[in-house]
Amino acid sequence: MSFDNLCKLLSEKHPVTFASWVLGTPQTEVTVLKSELSIEPIRADYVTFLQLQERILHLEFQTKLESTPPLPLRMLDYWVRLYRLYRLPITQVVVLLLPPTPETVIETAFHLETTRHEYRVIRIWEENPELFLNNQALLPLAPLTATTQPQALLQQVVERVNQLKPQQRAEISAYTQILAGLKYKKDLIRNLFREGMMRESVIYQEILAEGEQRGEQRGEQRGRQEGERSLILRQLTRRIGELPQQVLERIENLSLEQLENLGEALLDFQVQADLETWFSTLE
Repeated sequence: MSFDNLCKLLSEKHPVTFASWVLGTPQTEVTVLKSELSIEPIRADYVTFLQLQERILHLEFQTKLESTPPLPLRMLDYWVRLYRLYRLPITQVVVLLLPPTPETVIETAFHLETTRHEYRVIRIWEENPELFLNNQALLPLAPLTATTQPQALLQQVVERVNQLKPQQRAEISAYTQILAGLKYKKDLIRNLFREGMMRESVIYQEILAEGEQRGEQRGEQRGRQEGERSLILRQLTRRIGELPQQVLERIENLSLEQLENLGEALLDFQVQADLETWFSTLE
């Protein structure tokens, strides 16, 4: 499934949410219209037409500005066809999923001699992530929103996905990972989502419970320490394979605070060299 087409799918599954977002005002009655337009029919693969109260909302999702025919001409063409069919005011919004190259001009109108037709453009990379993080329908777009700390934002997205009900989590997680692929490396996406799912898993909960039980027997501090250590050893073994004896000994001697810091740092580790580098910061 293409990125643009996935956005079309989401907008048609959640038309009220998408209409409310792009228009900036709450919408209640929204109906999805067919995407095939009459008069030498054209089918718009990545657009959504929504029937609002006395208005049509035309949403177009784009990863790239380049197209044939050019985007401004297409928007004018859609407007004419929609108006001919429905005879209602039309609001047209283009949602850009990726920023173009710095020298690219993002056009918001078709202009030729006496003809001028305007439309809105939403730059997803300038949108506040809070709205997307707090809305299940918009959550798959959250990794593409504004941030100065991309990895931290993606971690937030993973946490929100894992808070969803089990029957919704798998679908939203898949959508989110697809769209995150526009901006983030696949290995990072895979690792963060895998870690997030593991934290929700029965195995993870059993490890923590084991640590808590030992805490009752040997003291809470020591129990938490052993639980963290056990979890970290399993994560490292799964991530980078069998660990050398000297690494096991160093982990055995880490304090609870150091173990917790190592647990957070594991999100970035890919190879054993990363672990050695982390240990060097303790010296």
